[in-house]
Amino acid sequence: MSRVGKKPIPIPDGVKVAVDGQTVRVEGPQGKLAWAPRAEISVVVDAATKTVVVTRKADDRMSCSLHGLSRTLIANMIEGCHKGYLLSLELYGVGY
Repeated sequence: MSRVGKKPIPIPDGVKVAVDGQTVRVEGPQGKLAWAPRAEISVVVDAATKTVVVTRKADDRMSCSLHGLSRTLIANMIEGCHKGYLLSLELYGVGY
């Protein structure tokens, strides 16, 4: 049972999430992203609560692994289209 995969993903204001067949499309102020999860995973967008729910079709080992992974990838897509990605580096050592 995936605890990560069970949590619904909130959709912030200004971000549109659409599911076309098996392809998840996210569009926001920072850009557009699309991703197609494997057939074992289904994605549903709930417009009333503004959330994305990821479910798996079977309880085998591979589906359980893909469940949490798919939820995390979609959450990262939403965050990237909403706020963008930031990478901060700290350099240590001689010569920097």
